[in-house]
Amino acid sequence: MKILSGIWLAIAVFAQGGGLEFTETLKEIHAGADASIVITEFHFTNKGEKPVFITKSDTGCSCLKVEISGGKLKYAPGESGVVRTTFEMGNFSGTVDKMVALWIEDDPEDKPSTRLTVRVHIPVLVGLEPKTVKWELGAKAEPQIIRIQMAEGKPIHVTGVTSSSESFACELKTVEEGKKYDLIVTPRNIDTPGMSVIRIETDCAISKHRIQQAFAVMRKSSQTTAKP
Repeated sequence: MKILSGIWLAIAVFAQGGGLEFTETLKEIHAGADASIVITEFHFTNKGEKPVFITKSDTGCSCLKVEISGGKLKYAPGESGVVRTTFEMGNFSGTVDKMVALWIEDDPEDKPSTRLTVRVHIPVLVGLEPKTVKWELGAKAEPQIIRIQMAEGKPIHVTGVTSSSESFACELKTVEEGKKYDLIVTPRNIDTPGMSVIRIETDCAISKHRIQQAFAVMRKSSQTTAKP
């Protein structure tokens, strides 16, 4: 696995959480397209007059792991430590924010003393705009277009498109070979709610960017009729 040490942007002020003072609460990282994990470190010092005990940490996502100074959770006044995060990038692309919440002793369950943010910028090699097309029940079954735009550089070709539902027809048109494609999606049934996951296969050299997903949704009208 390729490990990146990121380029980060520090918040200009120090952040305190129950005596723990962090030099940064936001790490902004620019990752490589082929990176598999990103590691960041948030440094802190106990600036209070009493020992501080970290009781809990939570990332809210299995893709982000957190380690606090090798397991050390109690810090005397003046003592320093580090919160180390490991973000498993998977198939993420674009700008992704992941957060770590830290509780110290006596923090309410719903109010952690500190929130740390890892912001990762991941190159988009195969861009979809929009990623989701929607229709309302009873509306016209007019086609909508998902535009597929490849990043600059070596051409990337769409090699296949499949829909998980027969309720939506998909037609691929080449605008510029290896660079731009139009995916035309048309509902076959406008009377029944439904959704399709559209799988877009490419010959991208980096495997995790090779397959993209778009979505087609037939839904109830968002408008409500007022009662007289």
